[in-house]
Amino acid sequence: MRLIGMLDSPYVRRTALTLAALDIPFVHEPLSVFRHYDAFAAINPVVKAPTAVTDDGVVLLDSTLIIDYALKALAGGRSLGPIDPRLAVFDVRLTGLGLAACEKAVQIVYERQLRPAEKLHQPWMDRVTGQLRAALSAIEADIDGAGWLLGPPPSEAGVTLVVAGTFISALIPDVVSLADYPRLAALTAAAERTELFRAWPHE
Repeated sequence: MRLIGMLDSPYVRRTALTLAALDIPFVHEPLSVFRHYDAFAAINPVVKAPTAVTDDGVVLLDSTLIIDYALKALAGGRSLGPIDPRLAVFDVRLTGLGLAACEKAVQIVYERQLRPAEKLHQPWMDRVTGQLRAALSAIEADIDGAGWLLGPPPSEAGVTLVVAGTFISALIPDVVSLADYPRLAALTAAAERTELFRAWPHE
């Protein structure tokens, strides 16, 4: 399988990390939706990262759906995260909160980098920043005692929370400081020291 997209995207990175954690072979092609638009469009005209291309040439998009396909069709029965229903529900909840944090952080980055400064709409920025902080506060409360997040193997929630934490620290530390969320900061730092995360670093 081919995985298309840059690892500075939290969505591309969570997909790569998940495939690697599941021992699913894939080839990473680091194309940017901005700098390599035409090359990306030749693979997927929607130009959405991540894009995956199966061995049969089927083009897939959206990190959650690519991961879902991988678990159903390629993982050979392997899975990530707890199977105990009492913990599995928190794996799903924390994955959702992590994805929400990624979404809001990416919106802030795009608003600041792509929109002219004179066109920036501060009420919208305030709203998105508030949503990001709400997601991070909920994550901070819920990961107390969740020692299963990084496994081994790491859970879907653990992967998603760490890529969100690293993305926020790298790109919008002046908007949200991870130091205000010490449990998430500690989880992120611990994961980024592991062999898996070092093999697929935020670019």
